[in-house]
Amino acid sequence: MRDLVEALCAEGCAGRAPGTAGGREGRRIIGAALRARGLEVVEQAVPGCAGANLLATIPAAGESLETTERWVLLGAHHDHLGRHGVQTFWGADDNAAAVAILVEVAGALRREAPAGRGVLIAFFDGEEPPHFLHNGMGSAWYAAHPPVPLDRIDMMMCMDLVGHAIGGPALPPEVRDTVFAMGGERSAGTAPHLDALASVEPGLRIRRLDAEALPPVSDYAPFWDRAVPFVFLTAGRAAYYHTPDDTPDKLDYPKMAALARWLQRWTRETCARPLARIPFQNQRDDAAGARTLVELARALEPFFPAAATIRATAQTLLDQCDPAGRLPSSARRELQGLLLLLESSLA
Repeated sequence: MRDLVEALCAEGCAGRAPGTAGGREGRRIIGAALRARGLEVVEQAVPGCAGANLLATIPAAGESLETTERWVLLGAHHDHLGRHGVQTFWGADDNAAAVAILVEVAGALRREAPAGRGVLIAFFDGEEPPHFLHNGMGSAWYAAHPPVPLDRIDMMMCMDLVGHAIGGPALPPEVRDTVFAMGGERSAGTAPHLDALASVEPGLRIRRLDAEALPPVSDYAPFWDRAVPFVFLTAGRAAYYHTPDDTPDKLDYPKMAALARWLQRWTRETCARPLARIPFQNQRDDAAGARTLVELARALEPFFPAAATIRATAQTLLDQCDPAGRLPSSARRELQGLLLLLESSLA
């Protein structure tokens, strides 16, 4: 994974902006890494950004592309901000780290196909501004022109900003090893599945947030809009987010390796879920975010004076949740503010 990240952050890729020579070189490198792991790769042109999505397909065990009925989609965007004047925005955490993780997971799934459902692999172009949530966004183009009909996709999982440890080196592992999972509450049985796997992988702690804890921030948004079940994995924004300092030396490679192992397990178990179809459900789970804040703030109290206040406020919000885990609408903005405060404190 380190080698792939460094290749994607080298001078030849020049920040991987869509529609540039650097963006094309990034796609070439990713395609070669996938082919080396035995996957067939196709490009899906994205006219709005003059770039392309890279796609690969893994049928369910014992099935072919034609006979596999149900699918799980794993995605990560491969583009970044490119070069502006004399500055190059390398995009190691955003999003070369997630690309490297997904390449490893795709290779493992290719070697031993999952049972029950097939896996669609997608590396999206055009996630960064000015294309985000517009026609040039690669995931939006994919969702509007899906190689497999969306009603046959039971789950969309995407990753963004997952390569770094959260906070400084003095902080405890229960903070630094965190990856947030958003959207599990939006499909039947997915939130309990995430909770069951929250701490199964040493060096990694999955913590749930409601999908509306933050505004849409990555490639899951076009699938959410179309009622496709989704989960979004992120470690949030580090201090070097969208700066030229987002370089490979900032990444936590053991955490990335742990996430790759975890994602392979989660994918296999999701593919094997017995439901004929995993239904989308439009419900909230504000309690998940409040509970995550309480746990993180408690671990941070020896390090940040404000952590005790965050914990107490989050506990008050948790106590206000109804039995279904929903906060009154007037309190949801306060929960979102606490999450942003915690993110900025740890950046």
